[in-house]
Amino acid sequence: MQREADFPTAASISTIDGVRAEYTDGFGLARASNTTPVIVLRFEAETEAGLDRIKGEFRQAFAALAPGLELPF
Repeated sequence: MQREADFPTAASISTIDGVRAEYTDGFGLARASNTTPVIVLRFEAETEAGLDRIKGEFRQAFAALAPGLELPF
């Protein structure tokens, strides 16, 4: 999931403790929870359009790994 092609509009990608894609207007993060058996997702952006774009890139990255996976966002 850390391939740059998975996050085409990201300015940078970090794979320390999960995947964090940094954008000029926000970020997206996917990492394992420290307390429960789940993947924690966090998204932040300056605008609704930016937030939708970032979430969309994460949806596409997850879909490439697990087609049919239902996501909570």
